Order: sequence, then structure tokens, then C-alpha cells
Amino acid sequence: MDVRALLAPDQGASLGQSRTRVLGLLRAAGSPLGVQEIAHRTGLHTNTARFHLDGLVEVGLAERTPERRAQPGRPRTVYRALDTGGTIGRRSYHLLAEILSSLVADTMAEPGGAATEAGRIWGRYLTQRPAPFQHLDPDQAIERLTGTLQEIGFAPEATGDGRRRRILLRNCPFREVALHHPGVVCPLHLGLMQGALAEMRAPVIAHRLEPFVEPNLCLTDLTADDTNANDTHGDDANADSTTPAIPGTT
Repeated sequence: MDVRALLAPDQGASLGQSRTRVLGLLRAAGSPLGVQEIAHRTGLHTNTARFHLDGLVEVGLAERTPERRAQPGRPRTVYRALDTGGTIGRRSYHLLAEILSSLVADTMAEPGGAATEAGRIWGRYLTQRPAPFQHLDPDQAIERLTGTLQEIGFAPEATGDGRRRRILLRNCPFREVALHHPGVVCPLHLGLMQGALAEMRAPVIAHRLEPFVEPNLCLTDLTADDTNANDTHGDDANADSTTPAIPGTT
């Protein structure tokens, strides 16, 4: 493995469209902005906006601080863009991802299951739950799911109709790590989709992920989940769906 590839800086084009847009808003603002303000201006879910803001902080493009105010009470967290002046050092998040993925793969008894569960937790976190007694139909749920996947960088495309549908993932934002550790990264992606659908109380289940059926294409199979159509508590079969068809996870 070429270590230079692992040490490539995660900046520039790798920020992605949404994160670049968030950075642009911070740079254009005359004062620091909160998560809610960024979410409102971009149309992103609050947790997704926070995800991108924290990502900018991690790569040294933004700063996160408590808001200065005279009123009593706990100050909110605000963000402002940093004037890097070309002095930001190299960020090695690809190397960190390789280290952590190999650690999970080599030390956990069921790395695929652990990765899937972690993905489910984050999928719930990044997804807005519908109001009580609001029921999404399959098209609405899949549209919300593809929106979340788009924000992360998967370039998703929904296909099919009726009880069997698919989401085509035309870009893997963690492709290099996934190629080396498919039994960890790919189950995490499946879990991410399962968690998002569970949080939406969606009448569909993501039950299978086929990674790299083409060099730049992964497939996710979705099926109808009639048992979840009237669930108002968010506990559905997504949490117990089958493991993905990925080497090392069955």
C-alpha cells in the first residue's frame, strides 16, 4: 500500500457540495452562526448540518466556540470560518480510517455485526423523525433516505417500484477503505440506511447490500415492511433485518 495515498489531505474537492456550501455560508457571515441557522439557510436536517460543521472543524476550516452573550443561561455553540492563510497541515483521516477499520476487523468477534449496529445508530441520528402518527409512504421514505445519502456523498439513485426497490450507490465516499475492509465498511453503510429508515418508521426495509458490483456501483435492495406501516414508536424490523451479502459478515 502506498502510504502517500493514506496521507492525502481531506480538503478541496473532497469536502463535497453540501459541506462546501456550509463553509461558504460561514465565510460570508459577518458573525458566527449556530447549527439551527445553518440548517435553516441550507435546508439540511439539524443533525446533518452539525455533521458538516463538525467536519469543517476537524479539518481546520472552521472553529467551534460558545456564543458570547450577556444573558444568563447556557450559551449555544456557534461556528465561524477560519482564515487558514495556507497554513493548515496535512490531515490523515484516511490513515485513521484504515487503522480503526483494521482494529475492528481483527479484534472483534463479529466485526460486521458491530459495524452494522454502529451504522444504525448514526443513521437514526442523521435522520429527522416524522411527527407522531405521521406515516410516510415508500416513495417519501426513499426520497428522504436518498437525500441523506446524497449529503454524505453516495450519489444515490432510487429505482424500481411496488414491493421491491433498489438504491444504486454510484459513489462510495469511503471507497479506498471499503476495498481493504469490506467486512467492516460495507455493513456500516447498510446499517446507516437501516437506522435512517427505522427513525422514519418507514414501510420499507434495507435488507441487503451488494458492494462493488461495478467499480463505482453498489446496490442496496429494499423490500416492503407492512408491519411497520402503523408503528408510531420507531421500533421496527430494520433493527433485526438480515445481515448483508458481504464477505466476512455471514
